[in-house]
Amino acid sequence: MKHDLAGLTAQYFFSTAPLPCPYLPGRTERRLVTELGGRNAVNVHDTLSRAGFRRSHGIAYVPVCRTCTACVAVRIVAGEFKPSRSQRRALARNDDLIAVERPPRATDEQYRLFRRYQRARHGGGEMARMDFADYQMLIEETPVDTLVVEFRDREGVLVAACLADRLADGFSAVYSFFDPALAKRSLGTFMILWLVEWTHLLDLPYVYLGFWVKDCGKMDYKTGFRPLEAYTVDGWERIEPASLPQAG
Repeated sequence: MKHDLAGLTAQYFFSTAPLPCPYLPGRTERRLVTELGGRNAVNVHDTLSRAGFRRSHGIAYVPVCRTCTACVAVRIVAGEFKPSRSQRRALARNDDLIAVERPPRATDEQYRLFRRYQRARHGGGEMARMDFADYQMLIEETPVDTLVVEFRDREGVLVAACLADRLADGFSAVYSFFDPALAKRSLGTFMILWLVEWTHLLDLPYVYLGFWVKDCGKMDYKTGFRPLEAYTVDGWERIEPASLPQAG
């Protein structure tokens, strides 16, 4: 995969050693990584996001596996998005929620919800073992324009939260979590729908969803948001999920 990094000649990139792939069991992954820092961090982050990179803490990265091209960066075209019937139901089920935009500051309340979510949905994963200090780093270790959107019910109870980065051309959904006892609300879908609507209201074009892998079931939800664009060898192209490459 070719990534357009014009204008970043002073940026230092390095490749990681092979590590276990977080998406496909039994495979390894290599990443091209660069640090985000200094006065130009926001502009660098914008440029890298448009080139298919993803932020984690203070770095930006993209998979550069030699024998596999399954990871594809995807984004929703917010201005043309039309919710499906099931997505309209998710919006209706959550029309009582109040969204509150906050700076990236970790709270005990958020962490308690985060722990319940991790233990119920990803009990065997590394994130399920995160303590408050780890969670605080996830939320607060950012050199770019980041916010936390909290979603509360009418009693003021926190039921979901989304960590997102503001970009020049939209928003990047970094991480979200919700009360696992409220599965019927489809809160994960609802938070993306909320971001899409918010992005459109601000007259910005895209919501970046990170990487999608055709053979990874836990990422299937991303294909339900259309129109969807993927970062390809020719740049961003509107795609149908069936046309994207399988794991090589």
